[in-house]
Amino acid sequence: MAEKKAGIIVILSSPSGAGKTTLVKKISSKGKFTISISHTTRKPRIYEINGKDYFFVKNHEFKKLIKKNKFLEYAKVFKNYYGSLKKTVVDNLKKGKNVIFDIDWQGTKQIKDKKLNYKIVTIFILPPSKKELFKRLLKRDRKDKKIATERMKQFKEDVMHWKDYDYTVVNDKLEKCYSLIINYINKKTKSKNSIDYNKKRIRKHIKSLVN
Repeated sequence: MAEKKAGIIVILSSPSGAGKTTLVKKISSKGKFTISISHTTRKPRIYEINGKDYFFVKNHEFKKLIKKNKFLEYAKVFKNYYGSLKKTVVDNLKKGKNVIFDIDWQGTKQIKDKKLNYKIVTIFILPPSKKELFKRLLKRDRKDKKIATERMKQFKEDVMHWKDYDYTVVNDKLEKCYSLIINYINKKTKSKNSIDYNKKRIRKHIKSLVN
């Protein structure tokens, strides 16, 4: 019997509120990807379910997992820890399942630095404008202006990490953004070479976001 082909890793990152979580769920709903469900020490939002959106744990529990080297990647973001369990991810990949991550640039760097024997595709999501991003953050955090403002302070640092990713796309319209991502993943999985895209347009967009 032929050995089962290993799955691939796809990572979506973005500044907070740019839409990576929505895109990850949409991509996984098509059946080709298993979401890597992160552990986190933050409190669940009103619509989130433990074990489906995140595994919500106490600070001491998370630190115990760090000491036992259980995480493939972990990071502290906005005073809370987030991390992906190594065993769960590797078991899925060995079974031939493609695993998709909803993580920030810190976690992405850790996974890339581990030089895993699996294909990794990294994608960075940008908002259409700072105004739209702030609007999305207010909507997501139940119109809490303080939380949205705190997220925006981190925006400039986060957005500059787009250069570390294989592909960067602007999430102005969800369906369009989704299609661009799927097309890129399909091309990337069939090719060992880097795939060109319009980086000049992205740089121009970044400039409009940070100025």
